[in-house]
Amino acid sequence: MREGTLHDFPGVYRVCRLTGHAGRDATSRHADPDLLGHLWAGPYLAFPEAVTRVIHDDQGVAGYCLAVPDTAAFEHWLDTVWLPPLRERLPLGSGATEADRALVERIHETPRSDAALLAEHPAHLHVDLLPRLKGQGWGRRIMDEVVGELSREGVPGIHLGVDPGNTAAPGFYQRLGFRPVTGPPGARWYGILLA
Repeated sequence: MREGTLHDFPGVYRVCRLTGHAGRDATSRHADPDLLGHLWAGPYLAFPEAVTRVIHDDQGVAGYCLAVPDTAAFEHWLDTVWLPPLRERLPLGSGATEADRALVERIHETPRSDAALLAEHPAHLHVDLLPRLKGQGWGRRIMDEVVGELSREGVPGIHLGVDPGNTAAPGFYQRLGFRPVTGPPGARWYGILLA
């Protein structure tokens, strides 16, 4: 396990796609294999304040945990730096599949995080592991690394969203100390307060 870098873009995008359908392979849903990564992975590798870890084995990147300490600042950066070139390249309404069109719409109309959620849990993270890593403790180790670094930076709390179709993830997060919190519709939200 190591810090993620810009050189990890291809591998991280691949893991994002292979876990992008409620934890399962989303490849068949997307004609553009990079769209999921453009939203849920790439910006975290590029954002200057991000806390990133990747797990790399002999087959390449097999998992990651990507976090930002200040979600509001990250969303401002997304809207002013990361998304404008994508909006120009991917016009609203474009996309060869329904799933691609939904992601293009999100690129153009990115929702802001709930202010009440950010008041106690200003940081957020994403974690995805390929099946070959599961059941070996990698999820806990990578989360411990990222949560530990955010704690050392003085972050008071972290939140994350879980696709309602991902039935395995809530138990994992709860075993790590995350508890259900209130957030916007469309996901199940979990948070943890840091000492």
